Amino acid sequence: MKSFATQKIVTLLLVSASLGGALSACAPLMIGGMVMGSLMATDRRTSGAQVEDEGIELRAASRLRENLGDRVHVNVTSYNRQVLLTGEVPSAQDKQLVEQVVGRVENVRAVVNELAVLGSSTLTQRSSDALVTGKVKAGLLDAKDLFANAFKVVTERGTTYLMGRVTQREADRATDIARRTGGVQKVVRVLEIISEDELRNILPQPAPESTKTKL
Repeated sequence: MKSFATQKIVTLLLVSASLGGALSACAPLMIGGMVMGSLMATDRRTSGAQVEDEGIELRAASRLRENLGDRVHVNVTSYNRQVLLTGEVPSAQDKQLVEQVVGRVENVRAVVNELAVLGSSTLTQRSSDALVTGKVKAGLLDAKDLFANAFKVVTERGTTYLMGRVTQREADRATDIARRTGGVQKVVRVLEIISEDELRNILPQPAPESTKTKL
């Protein structure tokens, strides 16, 4: 497993790369010979659900371009086939249309529509939101009692959204961390709450100690 220090460095590098436009959504990131795609192993979704979520985001973005062009600014985030829509649209009709288009994408089981009827946010606002997201992720990494990779964090116009499959204790702890993060104006939870028993079944079990041969 990576050390805590390495995890935090990786998170900060990811944030810097995303701000600079150097991080591709499709290509794996290599740091010190390590493929970041290996983080899938610690995700609480099944590998199939993770692949489905990536496909949902790509198909939804493509269909939104076909149906609405560039008159809207919509971010599509899928976690365990539940889709969060954030961004801005020029009218209530467009807001409804976006939800309908995304809701028809294969494998989508639910849509949470958080689109605002406003003019598109500025590059400065989006850069600020990206920095806030990075700070929230760093705060989750700092928390010794949380699995930071169990959460997906999205920030839009100062509102931070938390997604993931977590227990009630984890949800409350992460919400508290996000609320105390500089730049966060509001926290919205789009979480799937699981029981402590379900969590124990999800987490990898430690390998049994090998029986030592007595001489």
